[in-house]
Amino acid sequence: MMDFLANCVLWVCAIYGIIEIIKNIFYIKACNSINPNGIHLIVAVKNQEDKIEGFLRSLNFRLLYGKEDNIEDIIVLDLNSSDNTKHIVGNFANDCSNVKIVDWCEFEELFNPK
Repeated sequence: MMDFLANCVLWVCAIYGIIEIIKNIFYIKACNSINPNGIHLIVAVKNQEDKIEGFLRSLNFRLLYGKEDNIEDIIVLDLNSSDNTKHIVGNFANDCSNVKIVDWCEFEELFNPK
């Protein structure tokens, strides 16, 4: 009986380990979309449709003209805005390759794996 229980515990641990390995593979694949060099500026926003475009334009201007030479990407984290903030940032991100927008669920999956 003890051999059976020991085998069951080992199989459960093995299956759990395989699941964790698969989760880590997906996590690594998801994080490869972020450039590992330099600093990534994460800006958390909520309901800032009237200010966000001007902020991103001024920050992007500083990045393009060498005022901030260590920042590689701007990641805008939308905290479930109820206005047009996400849409405005999405349009800006289409024009600028160094700006990315993610919502809270995507951010949590990328930077806080379970």
